[in-house]
Amino acid sequence: MREFEIYVPLHYNDRSPIESEKLDTLRQRLFDYFGGLTDTRQSNAGAWKVGNVVFHDDIVIYRVLAVKQHPARRFLMDLKEELERELRQQEILIVERKIEVL
Repeated sequence: MREFEIYVPLHYNDRSPIESEKLDTLRQRLFDYFGGLTDTRQSNAGAWKVGNVVFHDDIVIYRVLAVKQHPARRFLMDLKEELERELRQQEILIVERKIEVL
């Protein structure tokens, strides 16, 4: 089984908030595809350095589980490209982990 975490910014690069409808739609798409999700709607902040510039962002992390790795990866790679375009981001981070359920 695989666990995927999708790190989604809550603001565009100009610091204006991303519309809640876009986040609602994303949550619904993830739920429909994976059959469930965990929404860590708490205050999460990310920071990363590119060259001499440090970027900061408020984020939400959506966590999903998949039994079939390859279809899930294809779905998420396509979704990543859509989100980067729609949310005007250079990068959307998606982390994949192999897990075992007890």
